[in-house]
Parts: sequence; C-alpha cells; structure tokens
Amino acid sequence: MQRTTFVRAALAAAAIAALPFAAQAQTLKLTLGHGAAIGNPRHEASVKFAEALKAKSGGRIEVQIAPSGQLGDDAAMVTALRTGALDLSANSQGAVANAVPEYAAFGMPFLFGSAAAAFKLLDGPLGKELADKSAEKGLVLLGTWDNGIRQMTNSKRPIAKVEDMKGLKMRVPPDATLVDIMKSLGAESQQIKFAELYVALQQGVVDGQENPLVNIHASKLYEVQKHLALTNHQFQMTPFLISKRSWDKLSDADRKAVTEAAAEATALQRKLSQEADDKLLADLKSKGVQVTTPDKAAFAKATADVVAKWESAAIGPYVKKVVAAAQTH
Repeated sequence: MQRTTFVRAALAAAAIAALPFAAQAQTLKLTLGHGAAIGNPRHEASVKFAEALKAKSGGRIEVQIAPSGQLGDDAAMVTALRTGALDLSANSQGAVANAVPEYAAFGMPFLFGSAAAAFKLLDGPLGKELADKSAEKGLVLLGTWDNGIRQMTNSKRPIAKVEDMKGLKMRVPPDATLVDIMKSLGAESQQIKFAELYVALQQGVVDGQENPLVNIHASKLYEVQKHLALTNHQFQMTPFLISKRSWDKLSDADRKAVTEAAAEATALQRKLSQEADDKLLADLKSKGVQVTTPDKAAFAKATADVVAKWESAAIGPYVKKVVAAAQTH
C-alpha cells in the first residue's frame, strides 16, 4: 500500500517538475485577420509573416490567417485588436485613424507622389511617434505596409477634370479624409464595406469607388467599372498591428521573433506592391478599361481646403509636421 502511494507521489512530483517545460513547448496559436483578397500583396505578406514566425520560433508559434474580411471589416478588427479578441491584423489607415487620429495625417490629398516618399517619413521619427500613439490605444505597430496610391473608377464617364466629379456617387472606406476629399471635388461619398463593394457597383448603388490598382484588380472591380482615372489623390498605408494584450503575453524571445518576422513581411509586401502597379495598369487596359490621367494640379488646388481643415483639427500639430516633411523630401 505504502509503495503504491510512494510511486504515485513520485509520478505526481515528476509531472509537476516537467510542467514549465511542457508549457514552454506548447504551441502558441495567433490569429491574423485582414480584408484583402487572396493574391493581394497584403495576403502574401501575411503568409510570409506566418512562415517566418513559425521558423524563428522553432515551429512553436503558429499564425492562422483569416483573409477577405472573414472576421469582419477593418473597423471591427481594430475593435477586436484593442479588446484582445484578435491577435493581429494587416488593417487600413482609415479604420485605424478612428482609434488613433494621427494616422489621418498621412492621408492628406496629393501629399506623396510615391509610396517610397511616404515610407521615408514612416520609417523615421514621425513613424516612431505614430507607433507610440498606437501603443497608448492598445495597438502595437509592427510595420507599415503599402496600400498604394489611390485611383478612381466609375461606370458613368471618363474623369479628366474636376468638373467631371460633380454629382458622382462614390464609395469610400470609413476614412474621414476621403469623405472630405470627395466633398471638395463635388462628389457624393457613401461608405460601403469593401467585401460588399463589387455587388454595390454592379447594382448601381454607387457610381464609382477609389482604391489602389492592386485592390481594383484583385477584387475584379474592372468587371463593373469601365472608367479609370489615375488621380493619385491619396497614399494609404496598411498598418500591421498586434493587439497590445497579445503582445504583453509574449516572452522577450517571442517578441523578438514576432518583430523580426514582421520586418521580413514588411519588406516583401512593399516590394510586391511596387512591382504590381505597372503590370496591373497594362492588364486593366487589356480588359477594356478606359484610362484617363487628370490634371493633378487642378485636383490638388480643389482639395487644398481639406489640408487646411485637418491642420486646424486636434491633431493639427502632427499633420503640419507630416505635411512639412513631405514637402521637403
């Protein structure tokens, strides 16, 4: 009897001693949500992040990716990140700006001629300031990806001058800067979830929309939009974020692995986006899309009031710093 009790006690002690090691060896599962289609550079970079993190953690950290808005739209995912219900998201500038207003500074109209010009600022002190503001709101910024320079499409008419915008019903994402830009150009803006946009365009709920070429192409919007105007009206980033609640649970070693994997994913995403535009424009033309290149100076002049409005807002000091830096680069 005593021997049995001793054996049981010894086994129990061994099990308890082994617990920390077992816990350490356990797989950590993280979920990454985004709103882009499979094939989009945002998805490809998410896959790269998952693969790199698995390798760097010796197979211990697994990232499950939920693309195409499976976990809700970008705004819903930002809320989920802040509460800790979602671990990671490659999100959108506008949705994140609703939680961290400073992101809107990078959405001023006609501010950047290229994504590379924006990344010069985002990879420096202004980006660090943005990361600090994000952390205060429960979001840890792992990288800024390229959501492209935005262009306009519609089913009504070619857009060559500002007057051509008048009265067009244009879909915009939940982004206050884009609502302001459309208003200043004389168009009506309407917010529709990206996942529902194709059907809304097909049914004529709205006349047009604006997005970078990569999104227009990946979601086949060219099937229901035959006029493309290369307005280059706004640069947008894709903030790659981890919930601060998820981040705080990670060990130092795991944080290092996440940070390194995010850097690799960021480099790939930016490269894929840069390569995509030229190829996509040629492909869109081959599909019968009519392309115009409007007078950007006239469009910039028409939207000057948008910059003035944001420079006098609560985040005005930060907006002024971003605008000044963009103009000197």
